[in-house]
Amino acid sequence: MLTQAQQIDLTLYNVQNQILAGYTPVKRETVEKSRDWKKFTERLHAHFPKLMWELNNVYGTNEAVLPMVQQLMQMAWESYSSRSAALKKTDAAREAEPDWMLSNKMVGGVCYVDLFAGDLRGIIDQIPYFKELGLTYLHLMPLFKCPEGNSDGGYAVSSYREVMPHLGSIDDLRDVIAELHKAGIAAVVDFIFNHTSNEHEWAQKCVAGDPMFDNFYYIFPDRWMPDQYDRTLREIFPDQHPGGFSQLPDGRWIWTTFNSFQWDLNYSNPWVFRAMAGEMMFIANLGVDVLRMDAVAFIWKQMGTSCENLPQAHALIRAFNAVMRIAAPAVFFKSEAIVHPDFVVQYIAQNECQLSYNPLQMALLWNTLATRETNLLQQALTFRHNLPEHTAWVNYVRCHDDIGWTFADEDSAYFGIHGFNHRQFLNRFYVNRFEGSFARGVPFQDNPATGDCRISGTCASLTGLEQGDPYAVARILLLHSIILSTGGLPLIYLGDEVGMLNDMSYLNDPDKKDDSRWAHRPARDESLYAQRSNPDTSAGQIYQGLRRMIEVRQNTDALGGGGLTIFDARNPHVLGYIRNNALLALANFTESEQTVSAVTLSAMPAQARDLISGATIALDTDLVLQPYQVLWLDIAA
Repeated sequence: MLTQAQQIDLTLYNVQNQILAGYTPVKRETVEKSRDWKKFTERLHAHFPKLMWELNNVYGTNEAVLPMVQQLMQMAWESYSSRSAALKKTDAAREAEPDWMLSNKMVGGVCYVDLFAGDLRGIIDQIPYFKELGLTYLHLMPLFKCPEGNSDGGYAVSSYREVMPHLGSIDDLRDVIAELHKAGIAAVVDFIFNHTSNEHEWAQKCVAGDPMFDNFYYIFPDRWMPDQYDRTLREIFPDQHPGGFSQLPDGRWIWTTFNSFQWDLNYSNPWVFRAMAGEMMFIANLGVDVLRMDAVAFIWKQMGTSCENLPQAHALIRAFNAVMRIAAPAVFFKSEAIVHPDFVVQYIAQNECQLSYNPLQMALLWNTLATRETNLLQQALTFRHNLPEHTAWVNYVRCHDDIGWTFADEDSAYFGIHGFNHRQFLNRFYVNRFEGSFARGVPFQDNPATGDCRISGTCASLTGLEQGDPYAVARILLLHSIILSTGGLPLIYLGDEVGMLNDMSYLNDPDKKDDSRWAHRPARDESLYAQRSNPDTSAGQIYQGLRRMIEVRQNTDALGGGGLTIFDARNPHVLGYIRNNALLALANFTESEQTVSAVTLSAMPAQARDLISGATIALDTDLVLQPYQVLWLDIAA
């Protein structure tokens, strides 16, 4: 009897022969001698065993796996051999330097194509602006074809090989990516692989009973099975539908974790994996550098569990990663897991998702602004910030989505903070239901039954700019200083760099009025961008302050990499941390002056230059920080 390793070797041998068998003898000899085949088989031998190991973790002895894998590797060869010479060169560079995303040069931006630039050609026109700001990474929000009307902001994909018609064509997207690359900017797109739109070809064929697409989705004849699953499922969008299922017009029920028009794929069917891997390879060959792996926590379902963060979900992502290492190794994965911090970090590894959103830091930045206490943020930076080698956080102030209070109750309990009650306070504070609040947010998915609520709002509206608070600009710069200096890759939601406010016109659109997240997705305001060089305006103060910090970051090696050491400022309102033993960051999270004593600073040099302002700061005496002041002190000189 063959061992598992021998079985994998035999399968690999058969896969290679099957690919070559498709050629005539003369053509086969040419292919076998080609540089592409040598490189492909080199990667195949390195990563195919990993792929098979992970698939075995998911599917066990499922007899469909072997023919599925044979077809998948045929697709991988065809995909790699048709990959452009420029992309193959990038493949080799990324294999040699997997830490490219940890460089201090990396600064990211994110936008909706239509809201920021009109269409894909408009993005090309904006490249000079992206370079002016200092971006080296651009995430174009969901742009693949979706249903007309409500599409969950583009996260209900009808085709992974077409873009939305009003944005342009797939060739336009390919051109945009090529132009971004010429400008030194990595291209990022969303890969929505937990679900598709109900209008996707797979969905339509599945519901119609096409045997090729049977079992692509979870469809049940009545409520019995859905009721069993619902006992342990968390409601994600309770405003849209209770539980995790929606009823079809014919009376059947289908799994819909998010919205009734987003149908969850059934990954217990191996052919679903092959189909989605094919779409992934197509997108990779457009030139995409990073795939934002949407809703990673939800892709595997198991009765009696929450159907989140299950071992098979990790195995599937690692299997997708192995496919990319074979067919397009330049492509990295970015995890989107808005779950308990213990689970977020489990998706981050070189063989799984090399990048991950940092939802805990984001939530605790807003918590610290509201409470003026740095305890929870300092705790997170101490115990939950450092990552495995060759991986990085994507740090952000806010994104297209809502702000959820994702801190762990056990972490807050350490300080005597009751998690549920504290979340209620934060919700009240950020929707202006708390006396003295500077914020003007909007509630999202307010669930009276559970007390759960999340927050919508632009950075400017949440920090007080909307109501004319005199400290709003300083708060905005403070928040961005943290994401730019704590290690990893900072991501700026475009529009925040000029202080765009909430746009409540979404209430007049029947397709958007029930989703308050559209409040913080305003269209580009040309008048604010025209003010970005004027220091007498809020837009100019924010932009020039942010641009200065980006410039400092990109010229300071100490801000590269991922490691961070907490510096205890011995002041509950001041956050301190050291980067690479060379830079001390201090940030005052209050409207009043705060002091860091000379005794606390006694291990520091007698003086240090603040890299942001250029001023020389004395550290051998008490240091007084002005309201919301940030210092990046060069302590290596």
